[in-house]
Amino acid sequence: MSETVPTPAQSGRTTHDPVDRLRELIRDVPDFPKPGVVFRDFTPLLADPAGLALAVELMANPFRGRGIELVVGAESRGFIFGTAIAQSLSAGFVPIRKQGKLPHSVDGVDYELEYGHDRLEIHSDALRRGQRVLLVDDLVATGGTLDACGQLIERAGGELAGISVLIELAVLDGRSSLDRFGELRSVITY
Repeated sequence: MSETVPTPAQSGRTTHDPVDRLRELIRDVPDFPKPGVVFRDFTPLLADPAGLALAVELMANPFRGRGIELVVGAESRGFIFGTAIAQSLSAGFVPIRKQGKLPHSVDGVDYELEYGHDRLEIHSDALRRGQRVLLVDDLVATGGTLDACGQLIERAGGELAGISVLIELAVLDGRSSLDRFGELRSVITY
């Protein structure tokens, strides 16, 4: 007796486009974290093994063969994709954390974000001068977090080869504030 495997249409999947496949795994949560905001929740994508693998590949692929030595991930969702992309690119991983979370000597920068302000820090000895770095986060909105991360990477002596994000909220135009850091690649644009 053989088992019947459902076709994509029978399983509810109607697209063969990889970006559309990922978009199907992201749910919209209205009025979170405040009224009028539509939060793009990618936790269903993380729970889907094929979706997670696809997201990592699509985020890493534009930077293959570009001499990336370190992937730097922004706290906290940048850690999820950053470590997987680092492994995929045979690179190391360095976290950028919120204030007070790193145990050694740090460099920090204060920055504005969509809902207030914060401070990010990196270990002072995390990068060697001239190391090629890929900056990774889950999403770019206004660009504040990635701008602060880019500043920290540059101050630490890293050579920023580019930025990779899963989601770009184009209406907020964060991309324009990040031009000086090189190429920004996003997989899904809203």
